[in-house]
Amino acid sequence: MGELVLVGLGLYDEKDISLSGLEEARTADNVFMEVYTNLMAGLRIEKLENLVGTEIRLVSRRMLEEENGDEILAASLKGKTVFLVPGDPLIATTHVNLRISARSKGIKTRVVHGASIISAAIGLSGLQNYKFGKSVSIPYTEVGAILETPYTVIKANLHSGLHTLCFLDIVAEKEKYMTIEEGLGILLEIGKKRKDSVITENTLVVGIARVGSKKPIVRAHFLEKVLKYDFKGPPHTLIFPARLHFIEAEALVKLADAPESVRESIK
Repeated sequence: MGELVLVGLGLYDEKDISLSGLEEARTADNVFMEVYTNLMAGLRIEKLENLVGTEIRLVSRRMLEEENGDEILAASLKGKTVFLVPGDPLIATTHVNLRISARSKGIKTRVVHGASIISAAIGLSGLQNYKFGKSVSIPYTEVGAILETPYTVIKANLHSGLHTLCFLDIVAEKEKYMTIEEGLGILLEIGKKRKDSVITENTLVVGIARVGSKKPIVRAHFLEKVLKYDFKGPPHTLIFPARLHFIEAEALVKLADAPESVRESIK
């Protein structure tokens, strides 16, 4: 029986892999890695290969989604195969599908978890995890065909008094990574189209850049201010807070340079 081990790489560079994950990779017959679901800004493949001690074969979105990960599964049938994934390996639905396919073929599967953008971004913001509602992605779209789902999710969460974590789109093959400015611009455009006031220039928003690095940037302010702030390089993440607990307001002021007026949003 073959074996497939999904290993989380963490958030920023090759040093974020856990000791358990590193041990799994070092004892594998084959090591694969995908880089399209999340950007690890400090990662260098050569350095990771030196740590692991073997060649790492990069996997494309097409190979996983259109070809159902057949190459990884074929290798797993023959021996121990490790699949390295940015963040935590089971956040992306595609990776869950790969594990299901492996089990269907009689391949044993195990998981070594890694740090996730979900917990890390929420932690850096100072907002309370249990007060978050449904998360959502803001995608790149064709001109004139903007997807309104992100706006709808944020609106529903705010109505329920829940914060929203927004993932910004990544097109790795084109080295295209959505910025906070681009994401906010898309949401403002949807708001104008809908002619409502859920997301405006006066909406409180938290922008976070390069989670997991030694110097992440976390800024909370009204949208018009965040829109003009230079967050520098990707990856970027957005959070739309709802009504705040007094500790959350204090955290945004002290940890994210929010204006004192956010204390007026205390529940």
